[in-house]
Amino acid sequence: MLDAHQECEVVRGLREGRVEAWRTLYDAYAPAVWRVVARLLGPGAADVADVVQETFLVAARGAGGYDASRGSLWVWLGGIARNHVAIHYRRQARQDRIRRAAERLGADGFAAAEWLDQERNSPAESLDRAELAVLVRAALGGLPDEYSALLTGKYLDGSALDELAAERRVSLEAVRSKLARARRAFRKAFAKLGAQRAVPKNRKVPE
Repeated sequence: MLDAHQECEVVRGLREGRVEAWRTLYDAYAPAVWRVVARLLGPGAADVADVVQETFLVAARGAGGYDASRGSLWVWLGGIARNHVAIHYRRQARQDRIRRAAERLGADGFAAAEWLDQERNSPAESLDRAELAVLVRAALGGLPDEYSALLTGKYLDGSALDELAAERRVSLEAVRSKLARARRAFRKAFAKLGAQRAVPKNRKVPE
């Protein structure tokens, strides 16, 4: 651990972007941060190293927010570590929900790709299945904002192409082109979630 004077020097170095300050911070506190994270995740957790690394990266980037009057550098680091453990559990819970949804969905999983190609305005009847809704939201959430917004507007909100073009102040052809790219991106994202396992053997996911 560092004393108060050393802490001030390290924080100043981090704010100035000095690499040696980050190294000093890591060398002084990595074992303690590791122990905190390991206690919360479990000593055998493969993700402990990732959370520790995230903790130090966030600390280095956010050194300007450190206030010595509110506690030592260790107290500050410990708070960042615990916050990232919580983030890790939220991510893990989300991935568990997605995996369970893909496993329960069965052959109906292919419907999510089909409603994109059938040009229906709303896939509401398909999204009545809670499992499919989870996977569709997860896939949309992983896309660039412009793709997600276009797909949501066209297929979930039922907006016409000319409305989408007017909102974005682009041509109808530009919206069609971008929507085609968005559909391809969605299918790839959806497949990565495991839904491709539900496609019958004699069928192929549309390109």
